[in-house]
Amino acid sequence: MSQRHILLVDDEPHVLRVLRLALEREGYSVTTASDGHAALACMAERLPDVLISDIQMDGMTGRELCPAARRTYPDHPFLILVMTSMTALDERNWARELPNTEFLEKPLSPRQLVARLSRHFAALALAPAPAPADQPEPRHVA
Repeated sequence: MSQRHILLVDDEPHVLRVLRLALEREGYSVTTASDGHAALACMAERLPDVLISDIQMDGMTGRELCPAARRTYPDHPFLILVMTSMTALDERNWARELPNTEFLEKPLSPRQLVARLSRHFAALALAPAPAPADQPEPRHVA
């Protein structure tokens, strides 16, 4: 299995540093971005297995980034974890409206994040393999 890639997006350098180090210690490949525009540029270079984004950021917010990422890469089945210190119900509901998206409340400990990712990847390993795509019958051309 190849190394799992995480894209971590937050406008707080300390949060990026702490979470990146914790994830790299667990063997994940981590790319960081400070806003949604930078995150989309990173995704154009390498699609993540998981996108972890703060909601409130300068520039393109996480609330704008997450739907944009889904629209731009509709066939890429990445998990989105949105982080915020806001506990308003509308923030939680917004995150639940996007497919394969979950809400994480800040402050988020590195241990909590690692545990959440471990559960996600363990569930993927247990999921049945997708059915093979229909392939046309081979033809012999003389």
